[in-house]
Amino acid sequence: MATAIIPTNLVEVIASEMAVGVDRAVECWMSQIEHALTDVHLTSLGRLNAIREILDEYKHLTGKVQLQDRGSSALLERSADAMVSVRG
Repeated sequence: MATAIIPTNLVEVIASEMAVGVDRAVECWMSQIEHALTDVHLTSLGRLNAIREILDEYKHLTGKVQLQDRGSSALLERSADAMVSVRG
């Protein structure tokens, strides 16, 4: 069976584009959360509810019922380290 040879820079380009997409998505969510936290027209409860709505929207869009617990942060750190090494 023949195997396809994929140029290294193609893999790097794809990984870089994926990283940019993830970065933009995280930036969008953080911006929404920051806005909810700094909206002077909201009470403390209103801010909390606004953040809950952002989380609910994220879960709806991603099809997730429950987010992973903090115990999985080691996996996230390793993934982030891998992305940094790919970016070079």
